Amino acid sequence: MQRPRTPAQLSESIQQQLNMYALAAGAAGVSFLALAQPAQAKIVYTAAHVKIGAGGVGSYDLDLNRDGVTDFSLSTGGSCDVVRCFYSFNVYGKARSNGIVFEGRGRGRKLAQAMPRGAAIGVQRHFGSEGGMADATYFTTGKGYVTGHWLDATNRYLGLTFQVNGATHYGWARLSVEVVKQPWSVSATLTGYAYETIPNRPIIAGRTHGKDDAKDASLGALAAGAPFSARRQK
Repeated sequence: MQRPRTPAQLSESIQQQLNMYALAAGAAGVSFLALAQPAQAKIVYTAAHVKIGAGGVGSYDLDLNRDGVTDFSLSTGGSCDVVRCFYSFNVYGKARSNGIVFEGRGRGRKLAQAMPRGAAIGVQRHFGSEGGMADATYFTTGKGYVTGHWLDATNRYLGLTFQVNGATHYGWARLSVEVVKQPWSVSATLTGYAYETIPNRPIIAGRTHGKDDAKDASLGALAAGAPFSARRQK
């Protein structure tokens, strides 16, 4: 009858190598699973072509996430007295927590910023519950003047924030605005809007799809066994 064998003791160096192989295999498995996951869109974009003002509707209810609830209202208005007429184009948040990126003030109210494509919209911006976009005033004498950041703006972006189930989301709306003189009028065309589905995550004006590629690439590299740097980004 043979005696039971005594388990062989591995040297420390061999044990370390086996541990390294196990870690490498685990990292490769995590990387494979990460690559196998379907890419999920984090930006919801809606194409549009809506004329607001002269030749179109007087106001438009903007529903960023298409849940049937109006988030913002885009509207034109006008009035006249014996010496002048005044026309305006404005945006309003339909809930107190909904906001528009603004820059400066005019006529006693905040002026909505006409943001260029590529601008970041997030917590670093200043938001107000309403914003003036373009105003036109003319007098019976024939003189007049216009004010606002959206005067004859083409394909500029409103920066927006709103609440979904109590969480803060960011979005944008793309518009072109036209101010016509004699007869005076202010009109706009809404050509699209989008919002970020991840709460508290900034969105880039004009971006219609995709993920944060830099962040995703870093996670993929880490899963594949790339060295991790603990240095804080400034």
